[in-house]
Amino acid sequence: MKALITGITGFAGSHLAEFLLAEGHEVFGTRRVRSPMDNVSAIAGRLKLIDCELTDASAVRDALKAAQPDLVFHLAAQSFVPASWVYPGFTLFNNIGAQLNIFEAVRELELDARILVACSSEEYGRVEEGDLPLTEDSPLRPLSPYGVSKVAQDMLAYQYHASYGMAVVRTRAFNHTGPRRGDVFVTSNFARQIVEIELGMRKPVVQVGNLSAQRDFTDVRDVVRAYFLACTKGKPGEVYNICSGKSVTIQEILDTLLELAQCEVEVAVDPARMRPSDVQFLKGDVTKLADATGWRPEIELRQTLSDLLEYWREKLKG
Repeated sequence: MKALITGITGFAGSHLAEFLLAEGHEVFGTRRVRSPMDNVSAIAGRLKLIDCELTDASAVRDALKAAQPDLVFHLAAQSFVPASWVYPGFTLFNNIGAQLNIFEAVRELELDARILVACSSEEYGRVEEGDLPLTEDSPLRPLSPYGVSKVAQDMLAYQYHASYGMAVVRTRAFNHTGPRRGDVFVTSNFARQIVEIELGMRKPVVQVGNLSAQRDFTDVRDVVRAYFLACTKGKPGEVYNICSGKSVTIQEILDTLLELAQCEVEVAVDPARMRPSDVQFLKGDVTKLADATGWRPEIELRQTLSDLLEYWREKLKG
């Protein structure tokens, strides 16, 4: 099949491209002209890249017309939660507007494509321990502008399916990490700091924020497999959690990384890393996706974190 990935040069997009190529599919991807190519450099020759600003409706239409995809994976977004506090208007305009342009282009071109919209567990927002595990029917109470933007994407996808019969499947991925994760995200930020200490590039102090928050982590390589299965086997109009069904504190993540480290470090709290409001508890229920597709996570968190450290060792030594 022909697959189009928006945000192909990003973290999940690049892993999804590798997965689809390994499965024998033809892969197109949209990218901004200024997007770095590091994440896809090893496979760039096998991709069909299209320069496209997703907030430009005509550019999106041209990209979809050129690709004529059977599958569309809409992953592109402003996805860094702290940045959404600084740039709430941009986050909302970018994330909602880009998706709207994709849907309208699919309608105008009358494409017979299955579409996956990558939403987020941040939609659940304010959660008490008694609410866990979160199912797809749990209330949406977002606590950040990013979370609000993903609720809007989620509902827009449902509306286009209900109104126009568009074959859209929505996923709410919980936290995911692994090699190539951007260093603004907590697991990768800790891993980079540790490797910089190993290499003598910084003082032996790891700067941290809220370590008590509980999160449900899955390896990105498992997540992109779930994206494919949800898109191809999921029921259009439905929404599926992607998660491990286990929660760990950020403190536990840090402790595991420090166990795997090749150095001794101190830990210091940086007040600048605290958010105006934070989701304290997240743990999902993956039963619905597992029943529909047979998906289960396969990579253990310790292995994921070890691979993340190795990624930074190779990157920073190079």
